[in-house]
Amino acid sequence: MSEEYNSQIEKIATLIAEDRISLDEQDSAKLQKYYNFAKTHFNLTGEPAAQLINEAFLYLKLKNADSIDPLQHGDEFGAGFS
Repeated sequence: MSEEYNSQIEKIATLIAEDRISLDEQDSAKLQKYYNFAKTHFNLTGEPAAQLINEAFLYLKLKNADSIDPLQHGDEFGAGFS
């Protein structure tokens, strides 16, 4: 994964955290804001946008679970971050 991709994950994660959305949110209407953000800011749609958003949620879950930075140690969790 590139630094740019990790930066995109962090930007989406920041929005999610600011909105105080449940990290287990499944309501597509509530998640639409993040898809729109990915489309507008990163030119991503469809599966790439969904993957980015899912990884942002995973990033927040890992970040909240431990003091380890998941972007630095994601491979230890099988998260795919590098």
